[in-house]
Amino acid sequence: MTDPRHHPAPDLADPAFWKLPPAERLAGFARLREQPRPAYFVERGATGRRPERGFYALVRHADVLKASRLPQVFASAPGVTSPEPARWVRAVFGDSMVNLDGADHARLRRIVSQAFTPRLLAATELSIRELAVRIVDDMVAERPGEFVSAVASRMSFEVICAMLGVPDAYRRRIARQIDRASEHAGVSRGLGARLRSPGKGLRALARMQLTVARLRRERRRHPTGDLISALVCADLEGQALNYRQLGSFFSLLLVAGVETTRNAIAHALALLTGHPDQLALLVSDFERYADGAVDEIVRHSTPIIQFRRTVTARYTMSGHTFLPGDKVMLLYASANRDASVFDDPDAFDITRSPNPHLGYGGGGPHYCLGAHLARLEIKAILCELLTRPLVLRTLGAPELGTSNFDHRVRRQHFAFDVTKG
Repeated sequence: MTDPRHHPAPDLADPAFWKLPPAERLAGFARLREQPRPAYFVERGATGRRPERGFYALVRHADVLKASRLPQVFASAPGVTSPEPARWVRAVFGDSMVNLDGADHARLRRIVSQAFTPRLLAATELSIRELAVRIVDDMVAERPGEFVSAVASRMSFEVICAMLGVPDAYRRRIARQIDRASEHAGVSRGLGARLRSPGKGLRALARMQLTVARLRRERRRHPTGDLISALVCADLEGQALNYRQLGSFFSLLLVAGVETTRNAIAHALALLTGHPDQLALLVSDFERYADGAVDEIVRHSTPIIQFRRTVTARYTMSGHTFLPGDKVMLLYASANRDASVFDDPDAFDITRSPNPHLGYGGGGPHYCLGAHLARLEIKAILCELLTRPLVLRTLGAPELGTSNFDHRVRRQHFAFDVTKG
């Protein structure tokens, strides 16, 4: 990678930066890590006639970790994404758990955590292995040419639907709603798309809410042992999730859980086939190297690039004093390449140990609830793809989305051969 000292620091508020190839963006993060204190960026639309909008970028592993574990200073409310959800949107659709702090967040998280019973988790783990077998069986029989839709998306979506208890009849409709809700997460939209996408996304979320409300009524009357039943029948201090809370969690789990795991699986194919030495090592003893491979895939690809935080109290860190109201970007994609933590950080090494990546967040109360589930999914599909008599190869580089939020793979063309074993 280019020496960061010989080039100017990038402008993370400029959409052009997020259109750069991934290697150039990573080089930009490296230049920011060389700076003595967090850089500040003014976002587009901020002019002298309007209040300035901007954010500080936390790019070092230590800073992202510290901010993640200080929610009393670096708050998730009113929103971890940009733009922040409008008040009327939060009133209509409910507050997502990722946008809550303190007692409100803790109460929702307790209800959700209580619903993840050992019995449900054991059944989910079994269904993940069975689903991985079916997906690869279908892949061999149908010989698709595009990996994301045929394998990665199907794995992540069907696992979440099965765990929630979404009937088969609803799944195709919900899949379309997820695509519409997340279609314009990037930064490369033209004016027409910018004007259309909020309405499209909100309509998709509204339809998902109606679907959830219908499922909630059904499960309240007839619990079936799935996650929705557990959430609407929970009895934590006499409380369960109301329809807005359930709808918000449903959307979070489907959009966030499906998108991030799908992207990690898609990146896994490109990384392993692009590093044949690592692929050979993993295939030589899958059980020995699989867990390390999953963690390195997540570190190297970092499916969620960043989350935002709002400063609530005066606090000094890395030579800068943050003030209440300041906006901060936690850049996981940069923290996961911090050379002060990771030896040869740009290398893909499935034996890397330790591997304290921040691909599921930096700890604290907002550490990803689905981290264990995501690891199981990635490991299960890799097991089926790599321990069968198959030879897989990518055809060209993955087609990536242009986003400052997630490291999305839109399409990855591939081919494979069935060998005699």
